[in-house]
Amino acid sequence: MMIIIIIQNKLKFTRSEKNKKHTPEAENLPIQSSESKLNPLSCWKGIFVICNFQDIFKKPERGENYTILQAIFSIDMLILFISTTCGVGGALAGIDNLGQISDSLGYKKHSIATFISLLSIWNFLGRILSGFASEIVLTKYNFPRTLFLTLFILLSCVGHALIAFGLPNSLYFSSIILGFCLGAQLSLASTIISEMFGLKHFSTLYSVGSVSSPIGSYIFNVKVAGQLYDKEALKQMESLGIKRDIDKELRCDGVHCFRMAFVVITVATFFGFLVSIILVLRTRKFYRKFREGVNSFEEIEPKNPVS
Repeated sequence: MMIIIIIQNKLKFTRSEKNKKHTPEAENLPIQSSESKLNPLSCWKGIFVICNFQDIFKKPERGENYTILQAIFSIDMLILFISTTCGVGGALAGIDNLGQISDSLGYKKHSIATFISLLSIWNFLGRILSGFASEIVLTKYNFPRTLFLTLFILLSCVGHALIAFGLPNSLYFSSIILGFCLGAQLSLASTIISEMFGLKHFSTLYSVGSVSSPIGSYIFNVKVAGQLYDKEALKQMESLGIKRDIDKELRCDGVHCFRMAFVVITVATFFGFLVSIILVLRTRKFYRKFREGVNSFEEIEPKNPVS
């Protein structure tokens, strides 16, 4: 679907450019026959040129402006997509099921409001502090921004593990960790995309990278947490001799309701952490050069004269 939209936009842009360059001499040229216009070979050739398929695998250096297809089909984007799908998707699964988790663990209703407040506050702090902190350590110590993202994915595993084991009052800490890590990952992922693939097509590439959030949420929230919770709820009802009422939602009480689901999510998030390490290794030299380039630019930038 994304490729079709790109082709349509490119075709519109090409037509507008031809209209701008339309001259009187061009009007006197002989009109081509309808057969030549509808030549299938020429149509496919036009699409091939418009989409720059021949340049997909001729990628520029990191930091330069990639085309949309060059970025989408790059290994760096694939690695970033997989790691954020695991990291962000797992965090969203914990946040979306927070009400049921607190209910199954026996927390009171007013505690749920506290968890939501903690999530919102620390989500905001994660977005802000990750940007400041990553910029400072990148400037002073050449600490790659991708390593920051990797560490936050690893920290998410701690929040998932606390939910899986259901320790007393652990959900307060899980809310803080997952909220902070979610905000930090979303902020860092967008920044990494802009730095590695350039700003020319940033809005489109940001949208492409953001697809990892709904995909990860669907996998871990619906297919993992949802189905395993229903399975545990049915087991509990059978052990108690209760028949299921189709009109009512399934209810499960106890630590075991979400244990298996968040064990799976913890393992998947740790896999995302391992994948993200590959991106760190691939971009070490890039961030070193990236920081040196910024420093050299700041040195040659003329200072404002004192009036």
